[in-house]
Amino acid sequence: MSFGRLERTPGPQPMSEINMTPLVDVMLVLVVIFIITAPLLASSIRLDLPRTSAAKPNDAPKFITVTLDKAGRVFVDDLPMAPAQLAQRMAEAARQNPDMEVQLRADQAVPYGRVVEVMGAAQKAGLNRIGFIADPDRPAQ
Repeated sequence: MSFGRLERTPGPQPMSEINMTPLVDVMLVLVVIFIITAPLLASSIRLDLPRTSAAKPNDAPKFITVTLDKAGRVFVDDLPMAPAQLAQRMAEAARQNPDMEVQLRADQAVPYGRVVEVMGAAQKAGLNRIGFIADPDRPAQ
């Protein structure tokens, strides 16, 4: 019986490159999630706007957004405002730019009288350009 050296096979060599496929997959999923959620963050106040076929978004150079929700609460640029604060904010906006447009987003369940009150506050402050924001009609199926 002879005792000799046993042959050893070399073990696996360490991998010297990084597999980028899982990283790219994760980044693509994050991009898709961002693309889907970004439009939802535009306005945090849920409204049921009236629909019309003439509603087309326009790009007013300077505007202030006034929102009336179902409960009749007033929001200016997504910040809640009391009636006295609303008048003060409108007057401040008119001092900064007299040609500033007021974009009024009112839920269709809001009484017309409440809409007129907000319009009156804007006109009293000197803001005469008032635009009503509506959702476009759904196409006929």
